[in-house]
Amino acid sequence: MYQAEPVQYVVALAAGRPLPGATPDAGGTNFAVSASGAHAVELCLFDGTAERRLELPQRSGSWWHGYVPGIGPGQLYGFRAHGPNQAAEGQRYNPSRLLLDPYARAISGPVVWHPSLFDHPEHAPAGWEASVCLAGVSTTADPAAGSAPFVPRSVVVDNAFDWADDRRPGTALADSVIYEVHLKGFSAAHPDVPPNLRGTYAGMAHPAVTEYLVALGVSAVELLPVHQFVSEPALAARGLTNFWGYNSIGFFAPHGAYSSAGDAGAQVNEFKSMVKALHSAGIEVILDVVYNHTAEGGTGGPTLCFKGLDNAAYYRLEPGDRSRYVSYSGTGNTLDASNPLALRLILDSLRYWVGEMGVDGFRFDLAPALSRHDHGYDPRSAFLSAIAQDPVLQGVKLIAEPWDATGPGYQLGNFPHPWSEWNDRYRGAARDYWQGHAWSSAQMGSLLAGSSELFESSHRPPSASINFVTAHDGFTLRDLVSYDRKHNRANGEDGRDGSDDNRSWNCGAEGETADPVVLAMRARQIRNLLTTLLVSQGVPMVLAGDELHRTQRGNNNPYCQDGPLTWLDWSPSDEAAALYEFTRNLIALRASHPVLRQTRFLTGRPAGAGQPPDVVWFAPDGQAMSEANWSAPGSGAFGMLLNGGVKSLLIVVNGSAEPVAVVLGDPGWVASYEVVVDTAGRWEGAWRRPGDQLKMPARSMAVARARPLAGPADSDQVD
Repeated sequence: MYQAEPVQYVVALAAGRPLPGATPDAGGTNFAVSASGAHAVELCLFDGTAERRLELPQRSGSWWHGYVPGIGPGQLYGFRAHGPNQAAEGQRYNPSRLLLDPYARAISGPVVWHPSLFDHPEHAPAGWEASVCLAGVSTTADPAAGSAPFVPRSVVVDNAFDWADDRRPGTALADSVIYEVHLKGFSAAHPDVPPNLRGTYAGMAHPAVTEYLVALGVSAVELLPVHQFVSEPALAARGLTNFWGYNSIGFFAPHGAYSSAGDAGAQVNEFKSMVKALHSAGIEVILDVVYNHTAEGGTGGPTLCFKGLDNAAYYRLEPGDRSRYVSYSGTGNTLDASNPLALRLILDSLRYWVGEMGVDGFRFDLAPALSRHDHGYDPRSAFLSAIAQDPVLQGVKLIAEPWDATGPGYQLGNFPHPWSEWNDRYRGAARDYWQGHAWSSAQMGSLLAGSSELFESSHRPPSASINFVTAHDGFTLRDLVSYDRKHNRANGEDGRDGSDDNRSWNCGAEGETADPVVLAMRARQIRNLLTTLLVSQGVPMVLAGDELHRTQRGNNNPYCQDGPLTWLDWSPSDEAAALYEFTRNLIALRASHPVLRQTRFLTGRPAGAGQPPDVVWFAPDGQAMSEANWSAPGSGAFGMLLNGGVKSLLIVVNGSAEPVAVVLGDPGWVASYEVVVDTAGRWEGAWRRPGDQLKMPARSMAVARARPLAGPADSDQVD
């Protein structure tokens, strides 16, 4: 039960400094928070449910601050802001609301959806009484407490941590293989991770996990959001939770529920220990960050933090009615990165995760929403310009999701150097090619060559393209070849959610089947897609579990499913073992052949004086590809010879539904070809000379080492 009686704290507050957040030292803690329209801000200190309110004594610009002696790390706190509550003017001050610190390094406790969190009580989710009772809170809490019994607390944190000999792997982006992974889902059912560590930062740091990642060969994990997040009220009303985490409320706080040691501050060091363990294994850590919006939603959303402190500075508001929020994110609000306060928050957060938490890069969700002015996306926006000149962020990996929830927000190819971008055209074209839908050899050739038409004009290298065929959002690789349509009923939205543009093919049967013909085609298609991904120029991103034949049973939007449907299934199977080994070998092939990791786009011209061209393209008859070959729809098969000296490779693809006898091209400098990858399982290990035929089955792909004439004699090895 909430206690109104004050806890005895030292109350002689000094002025302190306008240093954002809670900063402890040997004598106490400095607190500072921005509330530009407030006429007073109270610091609320908690011992259990007992609250003591102390008015911050000093104001510097928009920052209210004070120094409290005698308290330190572990202290729970929040703020109450007094000021005008004039929604039409963009001001939403209400001292009955306990507010999180936007700079809190840790956040403790859940949100319990109670009417006191909403400007209009009817916006509280249906059944809120039951959820409040389940949380152990009275539905008739002391009115003086306001929202305090129903919201989390900010936590004072000591940043000290022994990084010892930690070294960032520093993998060049061109050499990277990114592994997109949900932190909880990856180890939640892992049999070799102790039960108390499964689904946590410590679980991700466990040797069973790091050794797996090293054996697979990936260079970086891209973690789905680990900033503190909350589930939306609508999900709570359906008895579901936000599993993916794209609903941030704390941009400095590692999500407390992912900590095996509890959420009262220990999550910070547990996260750091995870980063240290991954670095020790040579694995970089990239965070998927969601700065484009917050969990407070739109006009009908709750007040948890930003709305109650500096609403008009943190959010984009409609010019004609400042009670309403601009939503480039599609979730009800948009953080206003053109405002100095919001921009500082984002930059301070990024610097914190790099400098204090040890991360190596970021993938920015809906990045164009952060890069807008009134006239639309601006590559010279305040956000992009600030990052470009920030010394702490130089050298970290910067990856944009280059679209937001609006049509004008689609900006693939338009981000400046040194940004890389998720290339969804790669995803769509690769799927189309292997299904035989609306494709041509030119489209497939572009994918293999790094999508130069998108990125070369901005003087960026092939690593500007983050290539993927599957991601968290959409079908897994197994489901992509097993379902023609989504099966999302479990999400409680009558199947309306999730994309209908899946470009999937069930290979002859919808869902699970025992038909050996269908299963054989599915296995080949999976191998085709993985091989395409891992031999293309650019940076491949593999969805965690695809190498283990993971299924979500046709659900292409399981954002609200926290359970076996979305957790990786580590149960052994012949299919999983074979696919894992195939994937591991492909990654090893990529690592051992620099020709697959070009730092410049291919030109078709000699790589140097007296050298062969860097790439040669062959038609099925072994002759150079003509314009007619490139543009003919359904032409299907072609070869791509990458000149890497003794590390040269020939890639042969046949996307047609019929077998094609491909003549292995003779560029004049190749002695023989050795097939090292064959998605149809017919030619691996075979040797061929230039001019020989390789009879490619329908929908198949092969990769061969090309031995140059100057290399070791191999005539006796050709069968």
